[in-house]
Amino acid sequence: MPTDLTTRTYDPAGHLGRHQALDPRSLAYRRPYDGQPLRPTAWEPRIPVLDQRNLIAQGIRTSVSYGLDTDVDALASCTGQAATALLSILLTPEQAADVGLDTTNAVTPQHFAIDLYADATAADRWLDHTWPTHDTGSSGLGVAKAMRNRGLIDQYGHATTAEELCTLLQTGPALLGLPWCAAFTDTSDPHGFIDADPNWATSPLEGGHEVCVTALEDVAQVDGALDPNHTVIRFRNSWGTWGDHGDGRLRLSTYLILRAQADIIQPRLDSWRSQ
Repeated sequence: MPTDLTTRTYDPAGHLGRHQALDPRSLAYRRPYDGQPLRPTAWEPRIPVLDQRNLIAQGIRTSVSYGLDTDVDALASCTGQAATALLSILLTPEQAADVGLDTTNAVTPQHFAIDLYADATAADRWLDHTWPTHDTGSSGLGVAKAMRNRGLIDQYGHATTAEELCTLLQTGPALLGLPWCAAFTDTSDPHGFIDADPNWATSPLEGGHEVCVTALEDVAQVDGALDPNHTVIRFRNSWGTWGDHGDGRLRLSTYLILRAQADIIQPRLDSWRSQ
């Protein structure tokens, strides 16, 4: 582990479990915005919406699958859930099946996500414990390392500005880790806008969360510059039918407010190797 790794931890919960881990060596791999046109894009997951809560009702028996004394009904596994949604986009259904990610049902991807979460907790070597012995939570960096260690991706890059995030979304989905406010969970907006409440920033911090950004829905500019107040991204959440049938949205102005505690990682697959 590099000595200059920067970490920020949050208390894990059954619906939240992301920590922030920033490695300057990794952050050097960024795709800078060079003024290219930014267009709306959409990347749709090939798996059903996952739910890291209510696992028993979904038929997920962690006591059987992971050797625990009792079943747990929720896991702080959002990094594994978000990464699994992203992989279902990067991989063809045939490639996904080759690595054990069956896109035709929800149960197999849920097990895949939990296994990936376990690998992410191990890759986060600064954590004191790992899943399945402890539900510690993990980081976007940890799950990116876990995917690369498995040979599921070739590399991953970062974005640290709104323009860089929009640039990444021109070519594929991305993982977004962010601090999660109570107003985000309680949103009743029919379109899943987590920042629909204008006072969201004053609501209590619940923890850290990881989502898969799947679309740059609206791109607005003022005098040739990106207008973050009217530029919208869509993300796939891992709470079942929460939000807009499992999806949420936010304005890039919200990301900019949260940026110090956020991180954006785009796993990339430029080639495919037999597993």
